[in-house]
Amino acid sequence: MSSLNSTIELDLNQFFRWWMRELAFLVPDKLRELFDDHQGYLIVSPDHGQLALSYYYRGNTEALAVIPANDIGKEALKNLKAGDSRLDKAWLVLRLTGAQALARELVLPAGVKENLQQVIAYEMDRFTPFKPGQVYFSVKPLPAGTEQGQMRVLLVLALKTQLDHWYANLKAVGLTADLADFDAVVNKLEDKSGRYNLLPPELQKPESLLTRLIYGGMAGLAVILALAALVLPVWFEYLAVNELEEKTKVLSKEAKKIETLQQEIDGIVAQAKQLVDEKTAAPAIVSMLETLSASIKDDTWLTFAQYADKHWQIQGESPAASSLIGILEATDLFSNARFASPVTQDKSTDLERFK
Repeated sequence: MSSLNSTIELDLNQFFRWWMRELAFLVPDKLRELFDDHQGYLIVSPDHGQLALSYYYRGNTEALAVIPANDIGKEALKNLKAGDSRLDKAWLVLRLTGAQALARELVLPAGVKENLQQVIAYEMDRFTPFKPGQVYFSVKPLPAGTEQGQMRVLLVLALKTQLDHWYANLKAVGLTADLADFDAVVNKLEDKSGRYNLLPPELQKPESLLTRLIYGGMAGLAVILALAALVLPVWFEYLAVNELEEKTKVLSKEAKKIETLQQEIDGIVAQAKQLVDEKTAAPAIVSMLETLSASIKDDTWLTFAQYADKHWQIQGESPAASSLIGILEATDLFSNARFASPVTQDKSTDLERFK
């Protein structure tokens, strides 16, 4: 079971190599052939003084010839090239056999990754029967194992005497190796950035200026695409946020208008409710007049009647004005009846004036 606490290491070089391969895959074949100095691979496998030649291109291998490593072989190679134009633009691979090279898997502490070549060279006599000065070697990373803190690598090496010998034999027949590998650990030749090379740096041919420019341009394009992948989503999100902010401003103005209108409506409703409440809180004027008229006897008559602030004020004359207080209190509509001024006697009518 994998641990969630394990450290995830991102190899940027490996990432960009993968990206370059993906970009190269998108380039049309004819366009790649137009700008590529080399096409296909001429593989030379030495065996008992002879050189077995084969041509590899896009996953297909074609056996060509077996020639001796001498002047006769040089002439045979010349004739072979004359009849096969592909060989002039082919990369040359010196493929060693088990008699000239060996490979061994090693498990090392992950901390040596940054100085892997130096560590392997220093410990060569412990990993192999040879000293560092006796061999050419290359280290090929392998998929990580299950144990944390360790790394797996494949050490591929060849005796200097063997590799130098066969390199010289190739030169003798007019060939110069671009890379050397081991037939037990065959390179994926199309993966130029991931393959290993047993040739020491001084024997490796530098890439042409055109090739470096092409790969530099592809690397630049990869960087631009990576930046675009990071920047464009942020830019589109920024535009979307701005658009939402503009819409929010418009909606906010409309909301304020609606809120103001709602407040006005609420005020009108409150006023109307207040009027209704006031109207329903007191009896109707007609009802009160009917009650007042029915309560007062016929010998009592009114000269003034006024209703204001839920109070009635009446004036008139009656044979017994003091009895009016009790009569009005006995009704359902009137209460707290009292005289606003003293009762007086009208001598002309012999009636009592009240207010």
